[in-house]
Amino acid sequence: MFTRLKFKSENVVNLESIHHVAIICSDYQRSKSFYTEILGLKILAENYRESRDSYKLDLALPNGGQIELFSFPEPPPRLSNPEAQGLRHLAFVVNSVESTANELQSYGIDVEPIRVDEFTGKRFTFFKDPDGLPLELYEK
Repeated sequence: MFTRLKFKSENVVNLESIHHVAIICSDYQRSKSFYTEILGLKILAENYRESRDSYKLDLALPNGGQIELFSFPEPPPRLSNPEAQGLRHLAFVVNSVESTANELQSYGIDVEPIRVDEFTGKRFTFFKDPDGLPLELYEK
């Protein structure tokens, strides 16, 4: 598949950063509230696409990246098992894992026990969005 695969010391395709992560949700209003009111992301644009009976919500991340939140009528469920193939989770850097986890819990969101990354010594934990997408808080 990658017949030309030869590693060079320079960046071959010159990637600079992640522009956005796209998430398809099952309940647009519930997910919009979660990402804007609980996680505090700012709305950049909100568009309804009549031909697809679908919303597209662009949300700003503090580092300049974005989350695109999509709704579609009756999207098929996706496995959320962390060890399934594909995107495993989305991680957010926070100053304090403990205080952010406590804030999420005050909204009734289940947060896993805080753990320590065995390689970096940084604290982290996981919680889920309204559709069960694993989200991580990672200590700055």
